[in-house]
Amino acid sequence: MARRKATATPARRGRRPRGQPASRTRRPSPPLRYIESSALLAALLDQDVSALEALRAEGQRVTSALTFAEASRALVRARVMERLTADQERAALRALRTFQRRTSVVAVSDDVLRRVARPFPVEPIRTLDAVHLATAELLGEPPPLVTVVTRDARVRDNASALGYTVA
Repeated sequence: MARRKATATPARRGRRPRGQPASRTRRPSPPLRYIESSALLAALLDQDVSALEALRAEGQRVTSALTFAEASRALVRARVMERLTADQERAALRALRTFQRRTSVVAVSDDVLRRVARPFPVEPIRTLDAVHLATAELLGEPPPLVTVVTRDARVRDNASALGYTVA
């Protein structure tokens, strides 16, 4: 008895059968994680385990350009105040550059500054903290789809009041 050669069906070839509509479902995009500078500095300066875990968690990392100015200044300040040795500062700066390459960076735009000028749910809030919150708000994603990673109580309270998940 002769064996019939199996013919590849459209599904086996990775194509949809003729006459069937293309699927409208898209793979969900990874969750957004807005990294605020206090969490990054807790990881860089203190090796804070929960901050490190929050930074490494699944999702697309996003931060403000302000984060790198704040973090760089904090590392210089830590060395000058002898909290870090010169070698530790260099290692932290390398880690900061690696973080920057692996993170989407949002400029401090006119839109961010206009949002900073308006009230936030929990006042008072410092200007640089308001820049972080405004940046998160202007990402264009609904708050429940963004996690704000912070160690700052004012940022945490405002992010929660705005509907963001906080880590």
